[in-house]
Amino acid sequence: MIPLLSLALLAAQAVPAATPAPGAPVEAPKPVMVRVAMQTSLGPVVLDLDRIHAPITTANFLRYVDQHRLDGVTFYRTVRPAANFGFVQFGIQNEPKRILPPIAHEPTTKTGIKHTDGAISVARLAPGSARGDFTIMVGDQPSLDADPSKPGDNLGYAAFGHVVEGMDVIHRILDAPADPAKGPFKGEMLAAPVKILSVKRVTVTP
Repeated sequence: MIPLLSLALLAAQAVPAATPAPGAPVEAPKPVMVRVAMQTSLGPVVLDLDRIHAPITTANFLRYVDQHRLDGVTFYRTVRPAANFGFVQFGIQNEPKRILPPIAHEPTTKTGIKHTDGAISVARLAPGSARGDFTIMVGDQPSLDADPSKPGDNLGYAAFGHVVEGMDVIHRILDAPADPAKGPFKGEMLAAPVKILSVKRVTVTP
C-alpha cells in the first residue's frame, strides 16, 4: 500500500504547471539599462544607467531628466590630479527651482558599480544628502568607491551608470581652463561652463 503522503506527492506532480491563456499578453522583462542622451554645447554624451543594481540613484537622475530640471544647467567643475585623469561635474548647484529631495545612499559595496573610466556618480556631502549634481569619471578612480576598512565616512559615492558615447566630449570638458579665483572650489571651477542644452531618455534599438 502506498502511504497517503506519497499519494499526495504523486498527485501534485501530475498537475501541469500553469500556462498563460492563449492570446494573453506576456510581460517582457525590463532592460537592465536605461539610456539617456545629453546634448551639450560641445556635442552629445550618451549614458546607460543601471536601474537594477542602483535603483534609487538611477530613479533620482531620471526624475531630473523627465522633469527637464537638467535642461540648461552646466558642466561647471573639473578635478584634474593628473593629465587625462579626474572627473567633471554638472548639475543644478542647489538652484531652488530645480532641486528635489535628497535620496538614500547606495554604496558601491551594495551596487557593485565602481568608479571606473566613464562612470557617472552622484555628488553628496553626508551619506543621504545627494540631490541633483553629478560627476563623470575620466580614468578609474577606486578612491571614490566605498571602503569599509577606512575610518570615518567610508561609504564612498554612488555610481549608477556609464558613458557609452561621447567620452571625447568629457575629455574636452576636463581640459577646459579653470578660473583660479572662482569659488567655491578654487582652481576647479570652469572659466566658461559648458552648457547642457537638453537631457532626455532615448530608445535602445536591439
